[in-house]
Amino acid sequence: MSAVSDRLPTFPWDKLEPFKKTAAAHPDGIVDLSVGTPVDPVPELVQKALIAAADSPGYPTVWGTPELRDAITGWAERRLGARGITHRHVLPVVGSKELVAWLPTQLGLGPGDKVAHPRLAYPTYEVGARLARADHEAYDDPTALDPANLKLLWLNSPSNPTGRVLGKEELTRIVAWAREHGVLVVADECYLELGWETEPVSVLHPDVNGGSLDGVVAVHSLSKRSNLAGYRAAFLLGDPAVLDPLLQIRKHGGMMTSAPTQAAAVAALGDDAHVHEQRERYAARRTVLRRALLDHGFRIEHSEAGLYLWATRDESCWDTVAHLAERGILVAPGDFYGPAGERFVRVALTATDERIEAAARRLAQ
Repeated sequence: MSAVSDRLPTFPWDKLEPFKKTAAAHPDGIVDLSVGTPVDPVPELVQKALIAAADSPGYPTVWGTPELRDAITGWAERRLGARGITHRHVLPVVGSKELVAWLPTQLGLGPGDKVAHPRLAYPTYEVGARLARADHEAYDDPTALDPANLKLLWLNSPSNPTGRVLGKEELTRIVAWAREHGVLVVADECYLELGWETEPVSVLHPDVNGGSLDGVVAVHSLSKRSNLAGYRAAFLLGDPAVLDPLLQIRKHGGMMTSAPTQAAAVAALGDDAHVHEQRERYAARRTVLRRALLDHGFRIEHSEAGLYLWATRDESCWDTVAHLAERGILVAPGDFYGPAGERFVRVALTATDERIEAAARRLAQ
């Protein structure tokens, strides 16, 4: 077997450790805006649902309870405008990162097959291709790709890290191109309910897919919209011809969402009030942080949705990371997400109000 280092890139976050130590030495403590991990409470109704299901001695099912599948289909119709969604169009997964990393392998891809992902992207898309020993290619416009041997096309809207949103017309064009060439489209839409300057659209919307889910799958997560990153609750929606084989494979692999987590997800998907409340928190933090960065001399690009500001001082991203670390603020260097990000940093909105205000004060000094 080849060494792990031959198959996978260096885990990027290890490179940030020296800057984290610098930021942590600030007299008022670190403001960690490097990772998009929720810091606000899990909604009470979700906690209660989890507790009520705590006595779950038996094995859960990979496909999830009928109540969970009902909750997912109802949410997809209500929030995404999807039509004709049934239980056959649904597959719960154990957090979206697990799915992204192992999807090429579970689809049976391997040497000679190609996976494509955005040029600026969550690094796990590439990791998933490497784990399958498939080829991978980064793109600016997916319809300019050579479709030969292209089996899986990742979309990410709203984007991590840039916050860029693909409009309805652009999504429609991409889906049509992929179908013409027999390419599976999998859209990572985990930030879709966090639009600020525009309203993101799902590939599941009939205006995008023409009323058919053939060759189209969307990935959604409860981590961001419901503060459930610790619960590992996510799901796929889309083409049953893709999801049914995945269900069988995942049964063999024992990839089951825990029974209490399934009950918690039902509660989270059935309630929009807590999502609105969390959006308001993030919107307020975004306003404070965006103004502070602009006043400090940053330029912000895209960032119209999601939990990050994609910011630059037109210098090496590592110079910017060092500059902010001296002020006790830790951010993610843009080159974590591809060479095209080498002059940007990703600034997360996922810190408490107090820490966001502290960052703004430091930037103003």
